[in-house]
Amino acid sequence: MKIGILAVQGDFEAHAAMLGRLGVQTVEVRTPGDLEGCDGLILPGGESTTQLQFLQEERLAEAIEKFAKQGGAIFGTCAGAILLATEVRNPKQDSLKLLDMTVLRNAYGRQIASDVVSGPTKLKKEPLEMVFIRGPIIERAGPDLQVLAEYAGKPALVQSDNILAATFHPELTDDTTVHQHFLGLVAVGTNQAAGSAKS
Repeated sequence: MKIGILAVQGDFEAHAAMLGRLGVQTVEVRTPGDLEGCDGLILPGGESTTQLQFLQEERLAEAIEKFAKQGGAIFGTCAGAILLATEVRNPKQDSLKLLDMTVLRNAYGRQIASDVVSGPTKLKKEPLEMVFIRGPIIERAGPDLQVLAEYAGKPALVQSDNILAATFHPELTDDTTVHQHFLGLVAVGTNQAAGSAKS
């Protein structure tokens, strides 16, 4: 299994370190060619406007959309979640439109107001540690989205088929739960692709 991590700016190295602890190979993605051969893709935190401009200029946006349609698993955290949303507000901006949700940018406040909290999750019995850094708020989650964790009454971790998004930073904790769940999605997609190739 090989996971690509968008390496434009932001905390991509923390994701690589987390996956390294889980024994998973990673590759830094900066071009469409880098995405080839990847079984999954992580869109990390950072500045969503900067990342989106890079994706569009390097034609990576098209490659990522194609990757998703072919069943490739994608996980977006914070800015990555903003990139995946069908609608972005506060202010309005374009996106990849891969998850049916409306996201408000920087809605939890400035960086000084960022926090570490624990909350219930459907992924395990124990509370999930969530690190918020100028996190977006998922204002609207479409009917096909499964809410896996909440914070302050709003979805914080959502999934639809092979796409996963978190408004917090699971890579900045010692808890591997969310990344392990993502790797499960990757494995399902890989197995389905292998099955299609045989038939």
